[in-house]
Amino acid sequence: MLVEFNDLPETSRVWIYQANRSFTQEEQKEVEKKLKEFLTQWTAHGADLKSGYEIKYKRFITIGLDQGMNAATGCSIDASVHFILELERAYDVDLMDKMNVSFKQGEFVAYKSLTDFKKMAKNRSVSPNTIVFNNLVTNIAEYRTNWEVPAKDSWHNRFLN
Repeated sequence: MLVEFNDLPETSRVWIYQANRSFTQEEQKEVEKKLKEFLTQWTAHGADLKSGYEIKYKRFITIGLDQGMNAATGCSIDASVHFILELERAYDVDLMDKMNVSFKQGEFVAYKSLTDFKKMAKNRSVSPNTIVFNNLVTNIAEYRTNWEVPAKDSWHNRFLN
């Protein structure tokens, strides 16, 4: 059951998929259409899952699930991963690699390997105040307050010393 992302409760679980490049406007429209189709029919053992999505910075796909109605199961999570893998193939984009970091450089979102980010921190090309995206947040409340934060307030801090 597809609902507006902002209508999901703060306790809703989130999954964030970060793309290794920005989607074009046309691609983003297509991805949104596919997300709507997928989430409309997404179920757990035949029960509807109350879910929503948003795409930020033409690069991050966030799926939210109100587990107060019905919780995700292994099969429903597998279905969502399969869906994301289909998007990867369709748009020649990487959405599943967790060993990369996205951060803001002015108005732009940069995407680097963890190794390159560590080098940038060592060279002081990124600072404790660099805005990073903490894709490890688990619910909408954390997503709204701890997703887009200074590196000093995220797990990225360990690379800044």
